Amino acid sequence: MTTYILILLSVIVFLLLVLIFRKQTIDLSGLREDNARLRERLAERLGMLSQNAIELKNISGDIANFKDILMGNKQARGIFGEKRLEDLVRDIMPPETYAFQSVLSTGVRPDCIIRLPYPPGDMIIDSKFPLESYNRILENKNDIGARKQFELDVRKHIDAIAEKYVIPGVTAESAMMFIASESIFMELHTSFPDTIEYAAHRKVFIVSPATLWATLNTIRAVLSDIKIKRVANKIKRELDLLLTDLGRLGERAAKVDQHFTLAQKDMGELQTSISKISPRAEKLRDMDFGED
Repeated sequence: MTTYILILLSVIVFLLLVLIFRKQTIDLSGLREDNARLRERLAERLGMLSQNAIELKNISGDIANFKDILMGNKQARGIFGEKRLEDLVRDIMPPETYAFQSVLSTGVRPDCIIRLPYPPGDMIIDSKFPLESYNRILENKNDIGARKQFELDVRKHIDAIAEKYVIPGVTAESAMMFIASESIFMELHTSFPDTIEYAAHRKVFIVSPATLWATLNTIRAVLSDIKIKRVANKIKRELDLLLTDLGRLGERAAKVDQHFTLAQKDMGELQTSISKISPRAEKLRDMDFGED
């Protein structure tokens, strides 16, 4: 009996050992798979971080270039503003509705002309801005003299735009001053509201990339509406002429019908006359006049 118990216990211990080693094997395999997946995810994340680092470096370079443009020479800033303006106009307006660096009859050469029918007439967009004065404000925001000089320079530029680009009978009654930076545009509206009011008084509208985008889309919609109305007016004129011609055609058809009716009546009367003459001719033929 004791021998059987020992054998049974030995079998149980053996089975338990088999189960333990099998479980450890399964767990180790699962751990290897988890480790492999974890390594793959880590590699993906490292790749993404590397890509983000490259993009961040590029953005930093762009910011540095933009700073160089704003703080650099006047010509570089002018080219930047003109290029930003040209990109916006080209993206929104049809090619036949704008012109760049085109000379007006007065001899001035504006940055951009939006072609509009008169009235209101062509609208001029100027892309220059006195950034030197603005940069001095950035260097010392508490400098009252710099702020006054900036406001004075902006007003001088507004006056120049109004005098050169608002020409009665040639251009529209207003012009636009384009500021390529949204932050400068917001600063001007926030800190210098009197200058904005002065620009409106001189009929010079100050626009940023966002506000110019909205303005140009509105102008494009108006031009499309004008074009549709012109086509509709042409169609109406042609329709009126067509109806007039149809009326004349009806009158002439009535006259022709009247002529046919009269001709038919005349033919009937001729037939009547013929029918009367024929029997008499027959009687004359049958009469015996004798012979000599």
